Amino acid sequence: MLALAGVRKTFGGTEVLHGIDLSVHKGEVVAVLGPSGSGKTTLLRCANLLERADAGTLELAGERLDLASATSRQAAKARRRTGFVFQGYNLFRNRTVLGNVCEGLIVARKMPRAEAEERARACLARVGMEDRCDAYPNALSGGQQQRVAIARAMATDPEIIFFDEPTSALDPELTGEVLGVMRRLAEDGMTMLVVTHEMGFARNVADRVVFMEAGSVVVQAPAREFFEHPDNDRVRAFVAHTMGHLGTRSF
Repeated sequence: MLALAGVRKTFGGTEVLHGIDLSVHKGEVVAVLGPSGSGKTTLLRCANLLERADAGTLELAGERLDLASATSRQAAKARRRTGFVFQGYNLFRNRTVLGNVCEGLIVARKMPRAEAEERARACLARVGMEDRCDAYPNALSGGQQQRVAIARAMATDPEIIFFDEPTSALDPELTGEVLGVMRRLAEDGMTMLVVTHEMGFARNVADRVVFMEAGSVVVQAPAREFFEHPDNDRVRAFVAHTMGHLGTRSF
């Protein structure tokens, strides 16, 4: 489905991604874990071509792209096959819930408005937001806004959805709402690459865990093996600390 090879990225003379190799298979949920500053979000943004990598390739559903030399047109074409859910929702404040989900379908996909609205309503129903179609973002909780953002990502019928710390700005109750939606997507077979600090989600929903530190992948392992039988001292320390102090919800 998706394969990254040799991804490198430098900011201000400092290399923050050191030749990352990572793959996600169709229908798989891969959680990317690691301490702050390890390069997780940068990797996600390079994979979706929101950030220009300095080197590396992306293969998406059989099409291969050089991340450093891809044209704007090639990047846009690749992004149309993906969805992206940001930490901060990134909703248009002057659009209703329905308008936020429809916008990309109408403007970028040139979809007739009636068809776009029908698809948007169906996606909003899947995240439990069908009754707030006429509301504006400032009338919604953070959890509701993030569910709208997930519906917007789903509406384009993506082959994979990237999630960048989708619950980092939410309190525990609202976090549960969003993680519940993500779990249902996983159960429906959505392919997902998720940067998260939610250990319960990574352990119980992800198929595989990628652990990053200092711009490199330290370990890739099945989720159960990663949490129950880590064979790396750094991973053992991370698991012991995070399972004791961070979210361990059973999602």
